[in-house]
Amino acid sequence: MIIRPAPFMLALAALLICAPASLAQDADWRHAMSMTGEIKYPEGFAHFDYANPDAPKGGTLRLAEEGTFDSLNPILAKGELAVGLSLVFDTLMKSSEDEVSTSYGLIAESVRYPADYSQATFRLHPEAKWADGEPVTPEDVVFSFTMAKEHNPLQANYYAHVVSAEKSGEREVTFRFDEVNNRELPQILGQILVLPKHWWEGTSKDGKARDISRTTLEPVMGSGPYRIASFTPGSSIRYELREDYWARDLNVNVGHHNFGAIDYAYFTDASVEFEAFRAGRVDYRQENSASKWATAYDFPAVESGEVVLEEIENPLRAVGIMQAMVPNLRRDKFKDIRVRKALNYAFDFEDLNRNLAFDAFERIDSYFWGTELASSGLPEGREKEILEGMKDRVPPEVFTTPYTNPVSGDAQKARANLRQALTLFEEAGYELRGTQLVNAQTGEPFELEILLSSPSFERSVLPYVANLKKIGVDARIRTVDASQYTNRVRSFDYDMIWSVWAQTLNPGNEQAGYWGSSSVDREGSRNYAGISDPAIDELVRMVIFAETREEQVAATKALDRVLLAHHYVVPLFYSKAFKIAHRRTLTHPEELPYYGLGFPEIWWMKSAE
Repeated sequence: MIIRPAPFMLALAALLICAPASLAQDADWRHAMSMTGEIKYPEGFAHFDYANPDAPKGGTLRLAEEGTFDSLNPILAKGELAVGLSLVFDTLMKSSEDEVSTSYGLIAESVRYPADYSQATFRLHPEAKWADGEPVTPEDVVFSFTMAKEHNPLQANYYAHVVSAEKSGEREVTFRFDEVNNRELPQILGQILVLPKHWWEGTSKDGKARDISRTTLEPVMGSGPYRIASFTPGSSIRYELREDYWARDLNVNVGHHNFGAIDYAYFTDASVEFEAFRAGRVDYRQENSASKWATAYDFPAVESGEVVLEEIENPLRAVGIMQAMVPNLRRDKFKDIRVRKALNYAFDFEDLNRNLAFDAFERIDSYFWGTELASSGLPEGREKEILEGMKDRVPPEVFTTPYTNPVSGDAQKARANLRQALTLFEEAGYELRGTQLVNAQTGEPFELEILLSSPSFERSVLPYVANLKKIGVDARIRTVDASQYTNRVRSFDYDMIWSVWAQTLNPGNEQAGYWGSSSVDREGSRNYAGISDPAIDELVRMVIFAETREEQVAATKALDRVLLAHHYVVPLFYSKAFKIAHRRTLTHPEELPYYGLGFPEIWWMKSAE
């Protein structure tokens, strides 16, 4: 979100832009940084506790991916990017999976920033090298940041308040901000994917100049642990471990990158993909279908122990999930809150959970579901104070009525919910004429197309479509291929989509991209619902600039409560654990990282032992 600062802030920003890097000299160099202020591993630590330093290297990991790909350019918001490209590139810092929002030096051996977070300087590791042996330079970092902001709308929004990047020393890069006290900016800058400037400004083997603004199928070069060994566009891609990887023995990488090669095979049909796993052509699978998990994993390889089944809650401990059907408020028919509430009343979670999911799911009732950031009950304490400060700009029910989803479970309740949905539609100016719901003034039918990216979603959406039809809504499903789906979502060309927002325990700048007014018309943004509301913008700012954890939690709960009260989405469901199946030849440390699966980074192949 592009925040318009007050005049004194503009003056301060101008001073910061022109000021020398020496303004940050009072800040100490840090080997790590954390949004919570607590860092687990001291400088010079040997390895992350969850990694096995004795894990063997070797073997080929075979994975599957649904869809297709037509680009190997990692920064563009166009084309279908090949999966696994992060294996080729390093970032400035590397996140720890047993801490919350904490990262340690990778390409950048250290970082420093002043107390007001007005800028951040990263000092590059002297040994950092590209795959061709050239050193990673400050110019590479500046180039990577500049190109990402210029060619990717999501990155432009994410880094909107980073106004400049410049070489500030032989191995130093300084980023300057147009606002102060945004604690997240240094942290998210550590996530930058660093690209080789000299490679992108060079020529390919056929003598053609490379163009970073365009998609490419030339194997890209990075500084990461793997290289692209071979690929077939849209079909498969193979990554091979680099023996000369510069950071192979760096503490953050000890026990990581254990597979000699990682192969991805693409499938356009989820059923065919599953059959490939059953047949032994794929080594690992995360199962997202509760019914399939309950009924389809009874094949001989499971019974013999050749395939191991695990349910692991670790990755969800620090992730707040909002999975939802998302109506597009850029279309007039969804602007009325009563219409949006009606759409939720038509969704029968209990019936779907019982008949399709074997009661394996829970209904989502928060944008930060499953975490301490989720609102519940009525607001209290600091959260209540925040909301009372904008009492005339938020829905009044945030003070009087805890958010709940409609509950079904039997035929009587289901009928009552549909009657309530129809009542809400009528209050919004619609009426039933025969079996068709139409605008009472214009006679225009209420039509609803649900855009999906895969047939695998249809099974869960079809009962919802059937319920909508019962109240006269002309609802239908449109399933398109990956490229069409991506293009339509980027341009907001849909009535409704199925989407997921995964939140961290330290929400920040990304919230502006999810719900902020400045992102509503930015092509490629994740403001899928088309939300534009001044009170929500203010709450997002409060989340971003919270000076204490207590203030951050209170502001986030207030934001959650207001988003829910506007009924922007139809919340769906999720499981509390990841369901994974893998060949017994794959193994992992006995104790996985508290907040992650560590896959594939810290897993290894038994056959390589």
